Amino acid sequence: MKTLSAACLALTVLAATFAGASRADETCNSPYMANLIKGQEDYIHVWTLGIKGIGDGSDKLVTVDVNPASPRFGKVIASLSVGGRGDAHHVGFTDDRKYLWAGRLQDSKIFVFDVGTDPAKPRLVKTMHDVVQKSGFVGPHTFYALPGRMLVGFLSNKRDMGGATGMAVYNNKGDLISKYDNPTGKIGDVQGDGYGYDLAINPGRNAMLTSSFTGYTNYRTELPKLIKDPAAMQKFGNTMVLWDFKAMKPQQIFSTPGAPLEIRWSQAEGDNWAITATALGSKLWLVKPDAAGRWQARDVGPIGDPAQTPLPVDMSITADGKGLWVNTFMDGKTRLFDLSNPEAPRQVYEKVTGKHVNMVSQSWDGKRLYITTSLLEHWDLDNDDHFLKLYHWDGRELQQQWKIDFYKEKLGRPHHMKFGAKAATNVASLR
Repeated sequence: MKTLSAACLALTVLAATFAGASRADETCNSPYMANLIKGQEDYIHVWTLGIKGIGDGSDKLVTVDVNPASPRFGKVIASLSVGGRGDAHHVGFTDDRKYLWAGRLQDSKIFVFDVGTDPAKPRLVKTMHDVVQKSGFVGPHTFYALPGRMLVGFLSNKRDMGGATGMAVYNNKGDLISKYDNPTGKIGDVQGDGYGYDLAINPGRNAMLTSSFTGYTNYRTELPKLIKDPAAMQKFGNTMVLWDFKAMKPQQIFSTPGAPLEIRWSQAEGDNWAITATALGSKLWLVKPDAAGRWQARDVGPIGDPAQTPLPVDMSITADGKGLWVNTFMDGKTRLFDLSNPEAPRQVYEKVTGKHVNMVSQSWDGKRLYITTSLLEHWDLDNDDHFLKLYHWDGRELQQQWKIDFYKEKLGRPHHMKFGAKAATNVASLR
C-alpha cells in the first residue's frame, strides 16, 4: 500500500523499540499511538447508546473521573450528546491521542471528538455523514490508529447489507485515502467469506489479523427473532485473515468457526502470537507460527459450557501475556484464563459481574478492571441493569469499587470505553 508503507515502516521500527518499554495504557490499543498513559488513568470516556425515554434519548460520549485522588472519583463529569440514535458502538484514538473517533452501526456516521484540549470536557469537532457513499461499506466498527491516519474496519456493505465488507483508511482530518475488500476467494485451501469485525497489528512481524462477525441485516434484528431463524444464523463469519500489513494484502485465511471477535496480540517481549474468542462457538483460538514458520490458527479450549452459548464478547489480555479476562454476555460472567501456556489456556477464576456484561478494560498494571454492559441495540437483554463498574483485582478476587447506574443517571446504555489523562505529566511521548 503505497500511501502507508513509508510512514508505517518508520513507526514500525519506533513501535518495536518501545514494545518492551515501561508503559501503562490499555493492552488492546494500536502500537502506533504516539502517547501512552503512565500510571493511573484520570478519566474513562464511554460511548453510550441513546435509549428512548432515558434522558434525552440520544447517543452520547460520557466522561467519568476515575482517579482515586480526585474529589469526583467515580462520578460522571461530562455528557456530550450527538443527536439521534444510531447503535453507538466502538471508539478509537488517533495516533497523537488528541482525538477520539466514534462510530454508529445503524447510520454509519463517525463522530470525532477533541479529547486532547481538555479531556474532562470533550468537544465534538466533526461528524462524517458520507462514510457509506464514499467507502461502500456499512457499520464502522474498529478504529485503529496508524501514523497520521485511521484504519477503520466495517461490518457490512451497502449492496446487500450482508457480512461481506472491508476496511478503509482515512487521514486524521477524516478524508478517505483508500479502501480494501476482505477476501472472498480461496487462499490455499480455505475459502474467504469476506466478513469483518476486529483488526490488530503486530509491527515487528508486519502482520495484521482481521476477524469476522455478521452483517447489518443480522445485527439490526432483535436477538430472539434472529436465533429462531436458521437461515440468518448461517450468516456469521467463520474465518480470520492474516495480512501483509505494509502491502495491505491478505496472505492466509484461517478457518475459525463460530464468529471470531476481538483479537489480542501478546504484549510480552519475545511473544509472537495472538488470541481470539468465537462468540457462537465459545472457544479460544490461538494464532501462532508453527515450527516451520507457517502461521496457524487452532482451537485451544472452551469458554464456559459452549452448549449453553455463554456468548463471549470482549476480552483483555494482561500486559505480560500470561492472563486473559473474558466477558460472557448471556450469563453476565467475567472469567480469567491463565495463558502461561497459550497452547492450553486454563480458567482460574470467574465472577458474575452483572445480569449481562460486554466490554472489559484493564489497567496496564492489572489492578483495575472496568466493565460495561451494552452489546448491540437490538441484542441487549430485556432488563435495566446497564452500568459502568470499577473492580480492583488483588490476584485472588475482584472487589467492586463503585458502580454508575446509567439508567438512573438518565444516560442510556454504556458500550465501548477508553482511558484518558488530564495532564502532560501523565503521558509518555514516543516522539
